[in-house]
Amino acid sequence: MADFTPVPGGGAAHNAVSGSSIDASWPCDAPVMLVMTGCARERALALLRLCDPYEKARGVAALRDAVRDGIARWHPERRFGGVGMAEMAGASDPSNVANAPKAADERDAGIPGRPALPRLVSPRELKHRAVTSVEGRAALLHALAHIEFNAINLALDALWRFEGLPAEYYDDWLQVAAEEAHHFSLLSTHLKTLGDAYDYGCFPAHDGLWEMARRTSGDWLARLALVPRTLEARGLDASPPIKAKLASAGDAAGAAILDIILRDEIGHVAIGNRWYRWGCERAGCDPIETYARLAVQYSAPRLRGPFNLAARRAAGFDDDELAALQASE
Repeated sequence: MADFTPVPGGGAAHNAVSGSSIDASWPCDAPVMLVMTGCARERALALLRLCDPYEKARGVAALRDAVRDGIARWHPERRFGGVGMAEMAGASDPSNVANAPKAADERDAGIPGRPALPRLVSPRELKHRAVTSVEGRAALLHALAHIEFNAINLALDALWRFEGLPAEYYDDWLQVAAEEAHHFSLLSTHLKTLGDAYDYGCFPAHDGLWEMARRTSGDWLARLALVPRTLEARGLDASPPIKAKLASAGDAAGAAILDIILRDEIGHVAIGNRWYRWGCERAGCDPIETYARLAVQYSAPRLRGPFNLAARRAAGFDDDELAALQASE
């Protein structure tokens, strides 16, 4: 697991300031500031707009170190046109859907920053290749790297967009961003070992993860319910069979990377579960009933087994949630 030492809770709110120097026209190819001083949420937004995936991954590590060393602080009360706590509660109430905050074009300009490649297509357009060939194995590793790149963006978006939360919330999602960046680096580096033709961007990819981020941009509770606890939790189910495919193809290094990813993703889903339950408790709503409502409201994909129940339990899903999951098949 990536080296991350959280900042003690409470200090960020004390240092909160008003206003923002973020320019919505921030260029996606702007260089990363290696010394990440000032407001850590502002730095997270700048990194989110950065297009180069390798610079973005290095920048996340630099931000993690800056927060750990006290050079950058969260300023959770600072607003960048994101969503506040009062709006979070209202957006998840179906009676307030008409008043839910909308993603402003100006606020979301350049989000997320991505390279020109891979070309984004419908999932139906993606060609299925057998992992017994080098090309097939490369396509699988590329798809995994694309998921991890999107996961970096999702974690950075969770840092800047939602204001007024405890400092521990921001600590947790920076840990997630740093570990997703590590996963991307492992996968993209391993992909290059398969031949000169293979690098991130060499295959088309789809945009399913970020599409749900767009839908839930104005609803913090829905974001937690439907991104870490739904889409990312699917990775807990998918990791063992993917690892088996790589191992059967003789790719021991790729299989070992899947072990690292599964270990860390259990922690990421656990973070999502923790803050989802915290939000439900504050809103006075039942987590299971609220999840079912949000899944319908935001058109979440229907989950199908087999489910990795052991990993899901380790990530904090309780017996009632797992029973509801299995009953929904």
